[in-house]
Amino acid sequence: MISLSLRTIADVTDGTLSPEADPEAQVTSFVEFDSRKITPGGLFIALPGARVDGHDFVPKAIEQGAVAALTTREVGAPAIVVKKRPAEAGDNSDLVANDPDGSAAGVVDAMSKLAAHVARELVANHGLRITGVTGSAGKTSTKDLIAAVLSRAGETVAPPGSFNNEIGHPYTVLRCSEDTDFLVAEMSARGIGHIAHLARIAPPQVGVVLNVGSAHLGEFGSRENIALAKGELVEALPAAADGGVAVLNADDDLVSAMATRTTARVVTFSAEGRKADYYATDVELDELARATFTMHSPGGEPQRVQLNVFGAHQVSNALAAAAVGMECGMDAAAVAVALTGAHSVSSHRMDVNTRADGVTVINDAYNANPESMRAAIAALGFTAAARPGVRSVAVLGEMAELGQDAVQAHAALADALARYRVTHLVTVGGSEALAELAERARERGIDTVEVGDAAAALANVDKLLAAAPPGAEGWHEREHRDVVLVKASNSHGLWVVAEQLLLGRGRK
Repeated sequence: MISLSLRTIADVTDGTLSPEADPEAQVTSFVEFDSRKITPGGLFIALPGARVDGHDFVPKAIEQGAVAALTTREVGAPAIVVKKRPAEAGDNSDLVANDPDGSAAGVVDAMSKLAAHVARELVANHGLRITGVTGSAGKTSTKDLIAAVLSRAGETVAPPGSFNNEIGHPYTVLRCSEDTDFLVAEMSARGIGHIAHLARIAPPQVGVVLNVGSAHLGEFGSRENIALAKGELVEALPAAADGGVAVLNADDDLVSAMATRTTARVVTFSAEGRKADYYATDVELDELARATFTMHSPGGEPQRVQLNVFGAHQVSNALAAAAVGMECGMDAAAVAVALTGAHSVSSHRMDVNTRADGVTVINDAYNANPESMRAAIAALGFTAAARPGVRSVAVLGEMAELGQDAVQAHAALADALARYRVTHLVTVGGSEALAELAERARERGIDTVEVGDAAAALANVDKLLAAAPPGAEGWHEREHRDVVLVKASNSHGLWVVAEQLLLGRGRK
């Protein structure tokens, strides 16, 4: 974070300095929620949670070197005390929305004001360029690719994992300093107005919209409403004459239609052969479903790109990242090199590893919606197709927040499993939607097991992998190359299945 006095922070956040606070003391390091992560010169954010209250850890944070804490009450230590704020219907965080006395909402609101101040200062006085990324699926993967590209052009800050709501977003902004050239902000929405709010905290000059799918359909009611929310990003961009650039997916009609909602310059990308400014040809997948393709861009020679991230859907994400890089002044060759060298850096996001015995485990257990499920199943199918005779196993948890479409959306996954010739399915959980998926999968000839939790799923898959494939005479377990996909929302904890499958067997 840029260096700020406690007096300035209090002014910015509409807070009051505690008697113990020195108004001229300078915050020179990062903000943190975890007192164990505080470094000297930092600011501790005393965020009340469901189990613990950050206010109780202020003394520890001060011991660790925090200059002060951001609080909603006096704590007998240096603090900026801010007002409580009743939670509102539009709040995007479960922590804030279930905040009985407004303490959490007050702290988050103050942190957002501080982040907005820092972002304005860095844009106006240090040339910080902010890119916002949204979409129903692929935000985190694309954010990682954009960061990998822009880091070749200057110091780049991007959120760890999926810090994309009104808590994680200002936290990420406050990682920026005077030396930061680019900020990549992932923006999520569970309602109309959420992305507009995030964009006010850190106004983007470049906005990327990937797709409009079915994630959070239960909250929004329709894909058209989801498009309305996602399009708030392009509406927040400055005009073309002021450097605004909207990067839109030409393969999604609801996204490409957003061109009429912005005064920024519009550039498009396509992985499906549609007319676009940035597009791919000659796409090939290796045995781990990593794509190689020729990237075409305005004003640059075609470049061959070999991705180290997994799944055919990553071609579209890579084109979006290429567009951001080139619109920020990079040349096509440098962008291609950056994409070729990029690796996944967010946990449990298409994290592919191969055990010493040849089994490949695809850990994509951070998030799950119909679009990302189909992409992951396709990656499983392509990987297994390169290994004739092996078993392909999908370990799937429930997709949340689909509303009245949940049962049908889960049942439809059976078609994708059959299309990509997945041989085995393990559903984890006892919902009606998963039961319907299991029934449909059996109808399509897929060997299906229903279990209640991650431990049972792990035991089932371990037993399956230890057995000889049908018709495999003379088979030895060290010779097979089965492929396992673990896919669910992070709250289900199925990533444990993937990690335990890898433990004890080693990795290639």
